[in-house]
Amino acid sequence: MVDLRSDTVTKPTSAMREAMLAAAVGDDVYGEDPTVLELEHRVAGILGHEAGLFCPTGSMANLLGVRALVEPGEEVLCDVQAHIARAEMGAHAAVHGLTMRTFPSHRGLAEFDQVAAIISPKAGPYLVSTAAVAVENTHNFGGGTLQDLDQLRAIAELCAEHELGFHLDGARLWNAAVATGIPLLDYGRLFDTVSVCFSKGLGAPVGSVLVASAERIARARVWRKRLGGGWRQAGMLAAAALHALDRHVDRLADDHANARSFAAAVADRAPAAVDPDAVQTNIVVIDTGERSAAEVARAAAEQQVLVSALGPRLVRAVTHLGVDADGCRRAGEIVGQLL
Repeated sequence: MVDLRSDTVTKPTSAMREAMLAAAVGDDVYGEDPTVLELEHRVAGILGHEAGLFCPTGSMANLLGVRALVEPGEEVLCDVQAHIARAEMGAHAAVHGLTMRTFPSHRGLAEFDQVAAIISPKAGPYLVSTAAVAVENTHNFGGGTLQDLDQLRAIAELCAEHELGFHLDGARLWNAAVATGIPLLDYGRLFDTVSVCFSKGLGAPVGSVLVASAERIARARVWRKRLGGGWRQAGMLAAAALHALDRHVDRLADDHANARSFAAAVADRAPAAVDPDAVQTNIVVIDTGERSAAEVARAAAEQQVLVSALGPRLVRAVTHLGVDADGCRRAGEIVGQLL
């Protein structure tokens, strides 16, 4: 079975499991887990921020990061395909009372003009005031696309000018840094809050880290506990993230190459389905044409290839450390033949 549904299906390597077993631990709610503290400190430093907070999930890290910038009744702006808008179960509204307004985008890419056209800071007593802007890099539903650094800088300046917060959903920021060669620090310091995930391409079993100022992280720590996200001996999980940070970042380039190989194999048989040159990282979005995406996914599963149906006519494949180059090529041939 070649499982390309998501990079979340990765399993800890043997070396990662050994690191987890050897981890020094304490009670993180009391601030006494040394491995968690090390992880939080390292990630904050890598991204150019004062402090970090280890969270169970990326959705929780985003929930806390946005809430650190937006008060109930205010709005956060994001693109129409953003994970915080489509895939976090409406939690920002349901839990924190925030509203969300979206701007159009091509494959999830944020553009200064689109953001500038709809911001409404300090909107007065009749309209919702914009309090923050959120950007996703790489962009999941856009197909693993890479945000343009100059556009991010321009949006950051716009936010600073209007005293708006700027949040980065960087679940796959590691992929962006590897694909572009842009240091993580250059991305991270543009934003007021940043979330990064360890349980996707980096292959850890659980966990994301939110980074921000020390004051914002202190408040987010209270909200994390309020949401039921307080850890106890979480060092065993933090050790997996540290292991991934040291050993699994550079290898993301292999996943990117495998994604292009998968896409090329699909395009060899179904040229209209995907453009291999448009594959930037480890996510491939395939147009199934007249065939139902769900039907294609079912047929592929019957041939031992698992992919996700994203919409009526879109299938997504995500490469990761659990699949090798030969498996990705073979999977691409099968999906291409089905189309």
